[in-house]
Amino acid sequence: MPGALAVLIDDVLRLVVLGTLIVALAVALTHWAVRAGRLQPFAAWPRFVRKWSDPLLDPLERQLVRAGRNPQEAPLWLVGIVVGGGILLLTLTRWLVRFLYSVAALRHAGPIGILAFFIDLAFKVLMLALMVRVVGSWLGLGRYSRVVRWAYRLTDWMVEPIRRRVPPVGPFDLSPFIAFIALLFLQAVLLAVLNR
Repeated sequence: MPGALAVLIDDVLRLVVLGTLIVALAVALTHWAVRAGRLQPFAAWPRFVRKWSDPLLDPLERQLVRAGRNPQEAPLWLVGIVVGGGILLLTLTRWLVRFLYSVAALRHAGPIGILAFFIDLAFKVLMLALMVRVVGSWLGLGRYSRVVRWAYRLTDWMVEPIRRRVPPVGPFDLSPFIAFIALLFLQAVLLAVLNR
């Protein structure tokens, strides 16, 4: 029964994300058609779209202007935010469901199983922090940004020694990637030892 509930939640969330994406694409296409002269700006459909999309697009346009970008890019940014947010929502929901199933299975596990669960969880948190650190750097969110500061705090002890020994390759810093591979290897070794 819980498996069926997880599938139902996943299906509903996928439909919500798909519906939101269709709406965002309709907004972007309408804005494009008005700018290209294919639709009259004061026709019924563009006015309807503007009425419902302006509360979402106005803050995006202000952010784009502050960043020195063209505010007409806001509909495309809306589509990108919906795609990225949808992927993040689905991924986090699936992870949470798997995590809850794992916690429920712990009641039948012995002390070694519980220890293996927490070791695996610790490694997953560290790997997530490394991914957040890398993606944050791509988005211009550095070490002192409130959004990704926690990821730097969790991973500096691994990344900084590697960075001192492995110089960047052009614009690419390989130290988080090397730390990620090292974590995967160490996780596999520890879990193999525990599962003997």
